[in-house]
Amino acid sequence: MQTKIIVIIGGPGTGKTTIIDGLVAKGHCCYPEISREVTLEAKKQGIEQLFLEKPLLFSELLLEGRKKQFQNASNESCEVVFIDRGIPDVLAYMHYIGDSYPATFDAACREHLYSKIFILPPWEEIYISDEARYENFEQAKLINKHLIETYRNYGYELIEVPKDTMDNRILFILEEISK
Repeated sequence: MQTKIIVIIGGPGTGKTTIIDGLVAKGHCCYPEISREVTLEAKKQGIEQLFLEKPLLFSELLLEGRKKQFQNASNESCEVVFIDRGIPDVLAYMHYIGDSYPATFDAACREHLYSKIFILPPWEEIYISDEARYENFEQAKLINKHLIETYRNYGYELIEVPKDTMDNRILFILEEISK
């Protein structure tokens, strides 16, 4: 049995972590977003905003972490693994800031293929900014556009999750997977 690796994507503040937490609470195998982990580690080393100060280094660390998540998910014994953000997210953010990246980033996207991609649309009513989320809502919408373009460039069909309660959004995702 090959594990289905399902990715939940969307701009900042669209409810990804809430949905992942809800899936975990329902007993599903899930991997969290790792960017906050990378950011906290950089802060311990004296870099306040790694993504802003050293975007390529930040992106390289994220890429390695997401490749590791993919490998770990591939080896899970469960039928489905949900991941908060995928490898192409790294490229989408680099496109967003207008920075270039090595060819290894593109190769990673082509070598690590996901089963399905669910995208959460920008939703101003639930958008909250915090110490790790410095983007405003307009920037979040622009990031969403880059995510859509990047994933489509790698041949993914994106399934948009409707704006609804967490439980209904999770139900929608689970029903789509079972089709």
